[in-house]
Amino acid sequence: MADGATSPAAVKTACPYCGVGCGVSGRVIGGRTLTVAGDAAHPANQGRLCSKGAALGATVGLDGRLLAPMIVDREAAWSEATGLVARRFAQTIARHGPDSVAFYVSGQLLTEDYYAANKLMKGFIGSGNIDTNSRLCMASAVSAHKQAFGADLVPGCYEDLDLADLVVFSGHNAAWTHPVLFRRMEAARARGQRHVVIDPRRTDTAEGADLHLPLAPQMDVRLWNGLLAELVRRGAIDRAFIQAHVSGFEAVEAALSEADQSPAAVAADCGLELGDLSRFFDLFARTGRTVSLFSMGANQSAQGVAKGLAILNAHLATGRIGKPGACPFSITGQPNAMGGRETGGMANTLAGHMDFAAADRDRVARFWGAPDTAGKPGLKAVDMFDAIGSGKIKAVWIMATNPVVSLPDAGRVRKALARCPFVVVSDCMADTDTMAYAHVKLPALAWGEKDGTATNSERRISRQRPLFPAPGMARADWKIIADVATAMGHGEAFAWSGAYSVFREWSRLTAFENQGRFLDLSGLISLSRDEYDGLAPVQWPVGPDRAGTPRLFTDGRFQTADGRANMVPVRPAGPATACDEAYPLSLNTGRIRDQWHTMTRTGLAPDLWRHAPEAYVEIHPQDAAAAGVVEGGLTRIQSAQAEAVAIARLTDRQRRGGIFMPMHWTDAFAPSGRSNPLIARNLDPVSGQPEFKHTPARVRPYRETWKGFLLTRERHTPPAGQELIWRRIPQTACELYEFAGRGDESELEALRRGLPEIEEAEVLRYEDPASGARREAWIRGRRLEQVLFTTAAGALPPRAWLADLFEAPELAPEARITLLAGRPLAPVADPGPTICACLRVSARAIDEAVRAGADGVDAVGQATGAGTNCGSCRPEIARRLAACNLPQGTRNAA
Repeated sequence: MADGATSPAAVKTACPYCGVGCGVSGRVIGGRTLTVAGDAAHPANQGRLCSKGAALGATVGLDGRLLAPMIVDREAAWSEATGLVARRFAQTIARHGPDSVAFYVSGQLLTEDYYAANKLMKGFIGSGNIDTNSRLCMASAVSAHKQAFGADLVPGCYEDLDLADLVVFSGHNAAWTHPVLFRRMEAARARGQRHVVIDPRRTDTAEGADLHLPLAPQMDVRLWNGLLAELVRRGAIDRAFIQAHVSGFEAVEAALSEADQSPAAVAADCGLELGDLSRFFDLFARTGRTVSLFSMGANQSAQGVAKGLAILNAHLATGRIGKPGACPFSITGQPNAMGGRETGGMANTLAGHMDFAAADRDRVARFWGAPDTAGKPGLKAVDMFDAIGSGKIKAVWIMATNPVVSLPDAGRVRKALARCPFVVVSDCMADTDTMAYAHVKLPALAWGEKDGTATNSERRISRQRPLFPAPGMARADWKIIADVATAMGHGEAFAWSGAYSVFREWSRLTAFENQGRFLDLSGLISLSRDEYDGLAPVQWPVGPDRAGTPRLFTDGRFQTADGRANMVPVRPAGPATACDEAYPLSLNTGRIRDQWHTMTRTGLAPDLWRHAPEAYVEIHPQDAAAAGVVEGGLTRIQSAQAEAVAIARLTDRQRRGGIFMPMHWTDAFAPSGRSNPLIARNLDPVSGQPEFKHTPARVRPYRETWKGFLLTRERHTPPAGQELIWRRIPQTACELYEFAGRGDESELEALRRGLPEIEEAEVLRYEDPASGARREAWIRGRRLEQVLFTTAAGALPPRAWLADLFEAPELAPEARITLLAGRPLAPVADPGPTICACLRVSARAIDEAVRAGADGVDAVGQATGAGTNCGSCRPEIARRLAACNLPQGTRNAA
């Protein structure tokens, strides 16, 4: 910056990733260059960011962005594109009725966007066919909340995590999926807070816990029912609270008596050691300040609602709700899953926590001035795409999500969209797996350009504010929706001047004829434009003083007709589809630490690839040995639905009889590594949420006949039509492609013919017919442009040194000498995988710090910086320390 220049002002906004809702301070330092820091004043994160949030500055470039409306493959004006969408939807409705069209939306939308989409579909098209990808994440928790509390109400707040003496993580790997919250609990652990983790896998969260319960697949209800029975047996329930505030306890108690609830029987059914189970029962029984966090491991199940209700039952029976440090706490996976649930973005809700009862429907219709407002629920996500495939739905608009990758049995989704007469996709990225099926592509704003609000897991509304002007022709989602609504003849109802006016209308709806609905933003109705722009984070309900409400149910009153909570009997059912001889393993899918959803944003940040660069399958060593699978080997994962190929990771952290795959990989990064085509189409009968945590599967070695890798400056699309396994791994200055195949020399020749052409390049070559090795390098003007190494039998060199050569403007003479050897003249130690993505600290650097005397996680942090930012790598650092066999007591906790 020049002398005397003014430093650009920081803009306070909110992170676009998980449901923690972290505050972000962004500062534009020129063009699309951005520095990012945590907002120390934001109550959700208190200045911390995870690796993904810290890397936001690497994701705001315009490469790969959709910047103009497209009709098929040609650019169009906005008026033409929105006019076509309006016309085709109107024609379809006229011919086939309002239920012949659908919207599929996303927790990536802001609340204003969600409100506009829901108003158009349910209010003015008159169909309930709008659903959200939150159906895949939180629908079961929503249903459980509604049954127990009378509405979808999250009772607790993050302060409860500070105050609790016991935190139970039920299907929640917080160390990876919500690392800022996990780090926040470190101070509480230092004063004695205990952690119990219920998870089939020994995750990083489980590794550092006081107790890990590696229960058998889908045994959660059995476990929580057993806990409640034991609490009743011990007299550890709060009968006064039940008498005053809870209905249904007797029915639950009667249902428990139908099965043997002895600890021995429960332990046997859950596959747990009796001593571990008894310790859990003891901890829960004697600890009044208990928070039970539940997330995807509980929700993503054909019994997800029952699991949620079983957890809520335990808290209602003990009165551990509405009190500091005591609550059941559903943690959301997306930044605005809550906003979507509030506005009516789910097919089975209307708007503002109102459903389709006659009085609710009449109230919303009058508020909107929409007499044709939908009178019944629409189709939930999986059923919606089934209806698209069958031809019942003939036009669909997909907003800010990638269902071709994220839905279960994803191959069916591809076929459905290929058959659909009219597909509209609005997104910020031009090339996603779903965008390939779009007839109309609409360019939306991305994070850093959006202006609006989002609600986090503790009901806290935060502002997302723009740091950059809208690029190209991109528009806000609410504006795109309003333009289509106007073209359909509904302009007066969608004549908003900006996000501010959408938010004001939404706030008014929450307060309209509100006779006891907890979702109430009446205190924000009178916000001026400037007050909206400066709105500080606030938790609803929001009254006239605008102070917000940290906890619900503090007075024992719930949103039911009689004000009492409901305990609901639930019974364990076992997996929806059992494993058998053909498919003996239980496939569990989920997230990894440094990536997000389908990687359209995080995939742009090379540093976020260092920890887990390839699609993988975790498998217990004994299961791997039985199948002939080896560490690092390409492995076929097969289910009744599909097949995938991924790298094998052998670990005893995976329960025997189970395997785990991440869900992030797409056609852009590893077409054969996609996990969700494998997933069986089993749904919770109440919530419609798919079971991503159990699909019968099997593994086999891939048995490639050759393998290789390509490093190139330009993105490359490998040749289609071959049985070729490839993976793209972005690097700092180039792209790395890993290849393998089971074909002959013609397969390799097809690969070479498809390489990017480097004009006027000098080509260096080496061949060894004995090993089938071939190595080539393309150099233009002393600049390394591309290398390709393949082999049939020999080893391949590490990629790190070769990838680093692309960062130099010229290839050094000494590097040229050994270029085809793949290593420098002087030996360079392999840094190993990156452990700390925030500060780019490798496994080797951590090991060297330990050898130099760092005897704890904090000491490693002081020596290397690792673990000092978001802390999500601290459990892994502790694991490396444990592997060094340091004396007990010298390792500080992760």
